[in-house]
Amino acid sequence: MNEPNVPVTVLTGFLGAGKTTLLNRILKESHGHRIAVIENEFGPEGVDNDLLVADTEEQIVEMNNGCICCTVRGDLVRILAELKDKRARGDLAFERVIIETTGMANPGPVTQTFFMDDDIASYYLLDAVITLVDAKHGHATLDAQPEAQNQVGFADRILLSKTDLVSADEVDSLRERLMRMNPRAPIRAVHMGQIPIAEVLDLRGFNLNAILEIDPQFLAAEHPDAERARGDDHHHDHDHDHDGDHGHGDHDHGDHHHHQHDDAIKAFLFESKRPFDAARLEEYMGALTQVYGQDMLRYKGVLFMDGSPRRMILQGVHMLMGADVGRPWAKDEKPGSKMVFIGRNLPKDAILKGLEACLAR
Repeated sequence: MNEPNVPVTVLTGFLGAGKTTLLNRILKESHGHRIAVIENEFGPEGVDNDLLVADTEEQIVEMNNGCICCTVRGDLVRILAELKDKRARGDLAFERVIIETTGMANPGPVTQTFFMDDDIASYYLLDAVITLVDAKHGHATLDAQPEAQNQVGFADRILLSKTDLVSADEVDSLRERLMRMNPRAPIRAVHMGQIPIAEVLDLRGFNLNAILEIDPQFLAAEHPDAERARGDDHHHDHDHDHDGDHGHGDHDHGDHHHHQHDDAIKAFLFESKRPFDAARLEEYMGALTQVYGQDMLRYKGVLFMDGSPRRMILQGVHMLMGADVGRPWAKDEKPGSKMVFIGRNLPKDAILKGLEACLAR
């Protein structure tokens, strides 16, 4: 099929974070995009009923601004296939899809749909996972709800809602915590769903050749010397307990002091200037995903491979992993590998040692 893939954005976030407010705005506003929105939280808090311009018995309805809203009462694969067929026949016109997950959902299975089903994978392109976090209740929700941590770990971009309801110090405290959990995801404040649509679409978070985004503040904390792969282990493993060292000890969120947040979801980084042995790395990553795949939310890297003049781009979700050849190393560029892992209670030291053992002798 010569037709370009239809980009898909997954919108997630805990109950009350503002997903539906954002969706209603997308479905009302004259933004010029024809978007199919797949919603699986239909009901009192779903899309405004006065926006619907078709029989509510119909599963797929068109909005006044040309967007389409689907209610999923079953299998996501089935509704995506139905949309694909209707688009191919000319019954529906849309150029992209946004999927809203339920507030309690782990985005993992939704994202895996786009890797596992060949028909879906060839027609649709998974663009990004966007997670909304409620600034007022963010700390408490992350403390109490493992799924909320999963949602942060999966994000390609984090939208911080309700920042007007808390102090600047509280926003900074939450932002710092989110950055430690997921340094890949830029964080944007959003008020009542008012965010430029370009901040939500075409982020290319799942594009293997996209720039590896890692927050520079995370890099500074993770690697003060930026040269050794594991020289920082003691420092980073304990910074959840000693955040006062970072100058934020006096600014914490009421009862939610940072040192109490030893989150299950954490990020860590592997770096090396030595090249990887391709066969050893492939074998190790295969074994790693078999053992820890369920707890490896997102992992992504730019790799220096022995004997190759080009960088290798690696990315994975749980047990599903993809690799692609990237651009050549520039003449003035010193080749090196950088991999970020975001997961639940992963054995950091063991993984770093394992990766080091995959380097060419």
